[in-house]
Amino acid sequence: MCGIVGVLDHHGVDLQAVLPPMVQAMHHRGPDASGIWVDQQCGLALGHARLSILDLSPHGHQPMVSADGRYVVTYNGEIYNFAELRHELEQTGHRFRGHSDTEVLLAGISQWGVEAAISRCNGMFAFGLWDRTTRKLYLGRDRLGEKPLYYGRSGKTFFFASELKALKAYPSFRADISRNVVALLMRHMYVPSPYSIYQGIFKLPPGTILTLDFRDTERTARPVPYWTVKAIAERGAAQETKLSEKEAIDHLDHLLRGAVRLRMVADVPLGACLSGGIDSSTVVALMQAQSTRPIKTFSIGFNERSYDEAIYAKMVARHLGTEHTELYVSPEQAIAVIPLLPTMYDEPFADSSQIPTFLVSQLARRNVTVSLSGDGGDELFGGYTRYLYGRSILQGVGWMPMGFRRLLGKGINLTAPLIGDAVFRLMGAVLPIQQNTVDKLQKLARILKMDDKDSIYRNLLSHWEEPSTVVSGAVEPKSLLTDRAQWADLSDFTKRMMYLDTITYLPDDLLVKLDRASMAVSLEARLPLLDHRIVEFAWQVPISMKIRGRQGKWLLRQVLQRYVPHQLFDRPKMGFGIPMDSWLRGPLRDWAEELLDERRLDKEGVFHAKPIREKWVEHLSGKHDWSYLLWDVLMFQGWWNAHGRP
Repeated sequence: MCGIVGVLDHHGVDLQAVLPPMVQAMHHRGPDASGIWVDQQCGLALGHARLSILDLSPHGHQPMVSADGRYVVTYNGEIYNFAELRHELEQTGHRFRGHSDTEVLLAGISQWGVEAAISRCNGMFAFGLWDRTTRKLYLGRDRLGEKPLYYGRSGKTFFFASELKALKAYPSFRADISRNVVALLMRHMYVPSPYSIYQGIFKLPPGTILTLDFRDTERTARPVPYWTVKAIAERGAAQETKLSEKEAIDHLDHLLRGAVRLRMVADVPLGACLSGGIDSSTVVALMQAQSTRPIKTFSIGFNERSYDEAIYAKMVARHLGTEHTELYVSPEQAIAVIPLLPTMYDEPFADSSQIPTFLVSQLARRNVTVSLSGDGGDELFGGYTRYLYGRSILQGVGWMPMGFRRLLGKGINLTAPLIGDAVFRLMGAVLPIQQNTVDKLQKLARILKMDDKDSIYRNLLSHWEEPSTVVSGAVEPKSLLTDRAQWADLSDFTKRMMYLDTITYLPDDLLVKLDRASMAVSLEARLPLLDHRIVEFAWQVPISMKIRGRQGKWLLRQVLQRYVPHQLFDRPKMGFGIPMDSWLRGPLRDWAEELLDERRLDKEGVFHAKPIREKWVEHLSGKHDWSYLLWDVLMFQGWWNAHGRP
């Protein structure tokens, strides 16, 4: 994996001097080599920091010029079917100096054009491509958003990079935060696309290409999609597979084997992160089934039993015969990661599983350079608990008149602190509830009072329900979750939730978390479940093959059961989390108190202190677990503190 950067400037900037610091800012993404390519006459410069995975020779060096001299590319990612594409191109007369996928990408663009070539690629990638003939700059990103790409302007200069820290290294970069985006952060715990935390800087949406003409750099270019989840979801819903259950299991097994096999190609040591859950166990099982030697697997555990999946990972590893390494993390080790997070993520990011994700990446990097992971299975095959909640709520109370539902919700909300456990035992007969907490009861009470299915979904995944009451002077902007014009036309509520998660939570939370955590230690993470052929098939699979009763991922479970006994993975879903609730009352209390100090909040003026302080006091008292709300604020405060307030 690598880091890429580019600048297009017509005003005489010394690009030879500007680019090296921008590339150096991403040294962690590419510690093996770096390079820049400059066309001073056009004011165009491309930079690259290289982590060598395929073709470790100088023939893989970037930025790379095409054989015909027309195109120059700086590219981050892997094209897994590059050998197949190379063979096809050789049949048309192309010859290759080395055996990197970058060279194949350039030859493909020369042969078929930009969009047609990208559409043939099976992989994860982000790139900047300069056409020396037409003097056009192309930015592109993979279908699901596995690899990042930011772009924007500083004055009349256009630039792009894998990470914000590279853009910040540009001499005239303006670090003006957007309070409206901070409001989105408080709702989602991440900054959703296409926004960034900085005004005027954007994320290129997944599956799109942005084209910028040399003569018109000040025009607002719009990304154009070459592949969309929307189209795939609508087509899949209209043309559900006619395969029998046995045939669907066989077909998914075949697709998964192929996706895993492609992602096992590397010229460096390779392994996998194994949590013991369904997704990672499936990936590792298929890796081991196609390997002649034990696969290296890695997991971390916590001594707090409710957060520890390492015991399950060990059992799966033992059954499959992998070469397994585990590390039990102390609170001190995990907490030591917190000061690293602002630099690691560049913009505030408040998914607390960022900590174990970094730790398992760090563990894996001691032994391998490439690691496969199981992200994507929940969105594609119905694994999240909220899908079960949403279905159960509609089935359990959907028949009730709205007035009665509001009255019931009000009653639950008032009595929850007194009879929480008793009500949860009662509701357990209707809803798939696993934890007896007053906070979940009160969330249920809010949902009962809603008459709109989509509002129910939004409430299920919202942190601060009314971010504008927390962030001073903010108006929450439109996002993919509120702009229904961008939604797929799906009548089934569960499918709609899965679709929205795939275009929001997956690329903007899960994939950001994995990319930054793995790249921080120069580890390349690969995701077989996000092979676009699997995504397309998954959307053809009916809900009945995904969710049955109170259990999700039925089809994926059937595949895994061919390799691992069901008793090793058939258990309630666990999140990859940490005991943040108790840590904030214990070892993190002083750190949090300093960042949440009322006088400090008032002086800085970003947040309204009152609602935050109320949540902090209630959390410390043990009456509520507000750790997920407080972590949103703490991650912004920590990030802002590290990056310097204006």
